[in-house]
Amino acid sequence: MHVGMGVIFQATDPKRTDHDVYNAELKLGDLAEPLGFDSIWGVEHHFTDYTMCPDVLQYLSYFAGRTSKIQLGSMVVVLPWHDPMRVAEQISVLDQQSNGRFIFGMGRGLGRVEFEGFGVDQNNAREIFVESAQMLLEGLERGWCEFEGKFIHQKRRDIRPRPFKSFKGRTYAAAVSPESSEIMARLGVGLLIIPQKPWDAVVAEMSNYRRIYAEVNHAEAPPPILAGWVFCDRDAGRAEAMAREYIGGYWNTVLKHYELVGDHLTKTKGYESYGAMQKMVAEPGGRDAMIDFFLGLQIYGTPDQCHERIVDFAARLGAETFTGVFSYAGMPYELAENSLRLFASEVVPRLKAHEPARAKAAE
Repeated sequence: MHVGMGVIFQATDPKRTDHDVYNAELKLGDLAEPLGFDSIWGVEHHFTDYTMCPDVLQYLSYFAGRTSKIQLGSMVVVLPWHDPMRVAEQISVLDQQSNGRFIFGMGRGLGRVEFEGFGVDQNNAREIFVESAQMLLEGLERGWCEFEGKFIHQKRRDIRPRPFKSFKGRTYAAAVSPESSEIMARLGVGLLIIPQKPWDAVVAEMSNYRRIYAEVNHAEAPPPILAGWVFCDRDAGRAEAMAREYIGGYWNTVLKHYELVGDHLTKTKGYESYGAMQKMVAEPGGRDAMIDFFLGLQIYGTPDQCHERIVDFAARLGAETFTGVFSYAGMPYELAENSLRLFASEVVPRLKAHEPARAKAAE
């Protein structure tokens, strides 16, 4: 199994400056390659303390220069907020700088505060994403971009430096709604899954995605990438307490940033499937119930427990990659580093030796 590590720059502790957060998170990121992780990942968000990484490709370029072997993944580049021609150029530069170590993850975004901040009508997000993705995927393979759509209008222009190798097999997209997973199958890209729905729903959507992928692309779909929030400790009780405090705290930042207390997503084109989550949060005790539910989908406990949960979750999805986030919700740096080091020393080697889920399923 491929094991990655994500750094997200949450700034939810009012006692810490943004500069302090950046210093600590970059210090944590510097541990990824020496501790044996296969990849380092970053996210893209804007304008709030939810995560302070407005340019994930710039962030990955920093680590391209500080590492030599580790892969560099975007989780994700939110295409509706960008000119896709510029994204194509940035991707090609990063891939040149890292000698082909980039893993391209893309998505369409969810936060109203971000769409409004960029003056993009969120009702058009899905269509903009699809057009941008089509142009990018084609352009990165042939070395030039050209597109005429409803929203994207690009005259033929070369990508310079030209992409020097294919992005097929290393392009993924975040998909939460059933409609999104179908779109990704038709685009021919892999799925990046951060569990936040019941497993039976996720497994059903994966099955539908694989079916459509095979029909459209005449090939087997790539294994998905599984991501999750991690707290690892030798004491199971302490791990559970810290997970409830910090992973639960992270979920509260999700509620705030995405405005899940409300109903605006039920009225936004292409986001109707999020309405069920907003309704659950609005019910009496819904916030606490959602924290319990989210905790049940994440990775915490002793090294043995963390290993068992990842293997279990990966088997459900047929995933062969796990990416963990270790610092979030104002967690003290020392606590995050201790959890990371324990996970790296006692869980990562076992995961790397683990037989791929697809091979097991075929037996």
